[in-house]
Amino acid sequence: MKGVKSGGIWHLYKMGGITPAITSMFNAQSAQQMAFIRSIMREQRKNPLFEVPLDTLELVVFDLETTGFSPYNGDEIISIGAVAVQGDKVFEDDTFYSLVNPKRPIPSDVTQLTGITNDMADAAPDLLYGLGSFLEFVRQKVLIAHGTGHDKHFLNSALWKTSKINSTHRMLDTMMITKWLNPDLEKYDLDYVLAYYNVDITTRHHALEDAMMTAKLWSKLMAEIRSRRIHTLGDLYTQLSRHQ
Repeated sequence: MKGVKSGGIWHLYKMGGITPAITSMFNAQSAQQMAFIRSIMREQRKNPLFEVPLDTLELVVFDLETTGFSPYNGDEIISIGAVAVQGDKVFEDDTFYSLVNPKRPIPSDVTQLTGITNDMADAAPDLLYGLGSFLEFVRQKVLIAHGTGHDKHFLNSALWKTSKINSTHRMLDTMMITKWLNPDLEKYDLDYVLAYYNVDITTRHHALEDAMMTAKLWSKLMAEIRSRRIHTLGDLYTQLSRHQ
C-alpha cells in the first residue's frame, strides 16, 4: 500500500470503489485473477453436494509438490497436478499441470526428489496465476488427495497469500478412506496403498503422475465403497466421521 499516493487506497476507494484500488496496487490482470479466485470460493459455498450420488459426482484428484513441509514457515508450492474424475471413471486426457515459481531457492534434496530445478521454477508462472489456472480447472468439483493435510495447508496458505480467502471446496482423502476400508493394513502411505490395490506406480513425486495414480486408486476404492452401501457424498462423509 505504500506505493499508493494522493490519499492512498481510501481515496481510490471513494473515487471509484475497491476494484481501481486493487488495480493500482497490482496490475489489472492480477486483480482479475484475484477476483476470479474469490468468485470460485463464493460459488462453492452455495453448492453443498451432499445429496449427489457418488456414481455421478464430479471430482478432481490433485497433488502439490512443495519446497518443504511448512507453508507457514516459508515453504512454497512448486508444481500442481490434477486429473478429472466422475464417479469411478478417470479421464486420463482431462488433466492439469503447472510449475509454480516459489520466489525462493528450491532445496537440493527437493530438486533430487521432484526433478524441478531452480531454472525451471524461475521460468514458471507466479503463484497467483498458477493457482488461478488450477481453480479454473477445478471449478466447483470435489477435491481428492492422498493425505490431504499437507495439500490442504498449502492450498489454504496460497489462497490467503494471493486472495485473502480460504478454500471452501469439499475434500476427500484416499488415505482416510483406505483406513476405514482396511483398518488392519501395515501402512497407509501412497506407495504401499498403490501396491496393495495393484495400481501401477509410474513417476513418484511428480504432481501430475501422483494425481493420476491417486485417481486410479480412488477408482478401485469406489468398488469397495459401493459394497458398503454408501451411495452419496453425504453418506461417505457420515461414515468417515465415525472412523476418525
